[in-house]
Amino acid sequence: MKSLAVKLFAKARDLAGRDVVELDWTDGETVADLKRRLSEQHPKLEPLVPRLLVAVNNDYATDSAMLNTTDEVACFPPVSGG
Repeated sequence: MKSLAVKLFAKARDLAGRDVVELDWTDGETVADLKRRLSEQHPKLEPLVPRLLVAVNNDYATDSAMLNTTDEVACFPPVSGG
């Protein structure tokens, strides 16, 4: 099985304890699958996962977007300014 590298930023990185996580992956799975796997494999991320923003190849992606192992994937919590 292939793996998908997922870059984590801000609070997501802090909770996971690392900058990048590797998930077992089959091309064509979705962002929703990614979020589910993050929660399962990194339980500390579970409270944050529903609010995570996911960027695929530098564009925001919806939960239905399909991912391939060659994609650049980054997850980060929403930020507020002020």
